[in-house]
Amino acid sequence: MDKKDTNVDDALIEHLKEGLKRTYKERFEMCTRLYKIQQTMKKAVITHKPFISK
Repeated sequence: MDKKDTNVDDALIEHLKEGLKRTYKERFEMCTRLYKIQQTMKKAVITHKPFISK
């Protein structure tokens, strides 16, 4: 079981290191992009046209 915990810990540490490599500008741009997508999805309206067979 120690082997599995070690692999999980190593993966978590590697993931955190990847996050720290990003600059503040990259983080800001990503947050801005996600915020714009969220705002667009909030305003979205799904309409359904019934199928008319001819």
